[in-house]
This record gives sequence, C-alpha cells and structure tokens, in this order.
Amino acid sequence: MYKKIMVPLDGSSLAECVLPHVEAMAKAQGVERVIFVRVAEPFSLTPVRGEQAWFSDEEEKNIDARSRANAQNYLDQLVGQLNYGPVSIQKEVLFGKSAPSLAEYANKNNIDLVVLATHGRSGVSRWVMGSVADRLLRSVNAPVLMVRAPGCGPGR
Repeated sequence: MYKKIMVPLDGSSLAECVLPHVEAMAKAQGVERVIFVRVAEPFSLTPVRGEQAWFSDEEEKNIDARSRANAQNYLDQLVGQLNYGPVSIQKEVLFGKSAPSLAEYANKNNIDLVVLATHGRSGVSRWVMGSVADRLLRSVNAPVLMVRAPGCGPGR
C-alpha cells in the first residue's frame, strides 16, 4: 500500500522517535523506499532599519553551505545505522523553509506516506511556536502519520 515513505527529521531525538515505527512498517509491508529528509533553512538576520547588514553576502553563503553540510552529515550518520532489509533507503537535504519545502518535495515525488514526530501542542503554544507537522498535514497530498513523542502532550 505504501511504497514510498518520507520521514522528515530535524536532527533532534524527538524527531527520531518515529524510527521504530518506520522500521516496523518497512519490514512488515510492501515498502520499496524510505526517504529521510532534512531541511537546511537559509540564514536570515534582518538588520534594523538604516543599519548595515551584520554579515556580508559571502558570509551568509558560507553559513548556508555549512548548514547544508551539517544536514547531510546528520543524515549520513543516521542512515548508516539503519538496516531495513531489501527496502531502499534514500537521503535528501532540502534548502528553504521547512514546511513548504517538505510539502513541495512530497507532492512532486509522489510520496505515499509521510511519517513525522509531533510535540502535540495545542492552542496558544502551537500558534506561537508554529507547527511544521500541522502545516504538512494540511498541504501534502499523501496521508500523514504523526507520532507524538514520548513525554510530549497537550499542555506540556
């Protein structure tokens, strides 16, 4: 049923709480490919009106390049520890804002299922903190499985 599963990760142990779920699905069902995705967001520091930028364009490019390299290193290390048998494991580093980049990737690549962790925030805390999981749920054409991380829940 789900041949291509996308797993967005942000480098945190909270996000990695989905790994046992992904492994169980990959080994138990006809999954062909699991794609682990990490988004490197562009560096942005807006100077105060009338002030000079704090970083040159070259410095910002170097920061962005390091961000991409860190994301790639993280995925390389993580995937190096996984074994899903005959299931193909793929790594992708995207560059841009998290939710729109992930949604665009999922929709363009015909992802069958997105599996990601959530804090389970609601109300004001979700409004203030934002929710990549919520934005993905509303913008991806595929089903989204949200796994509440241990110790996270409403009001925490």
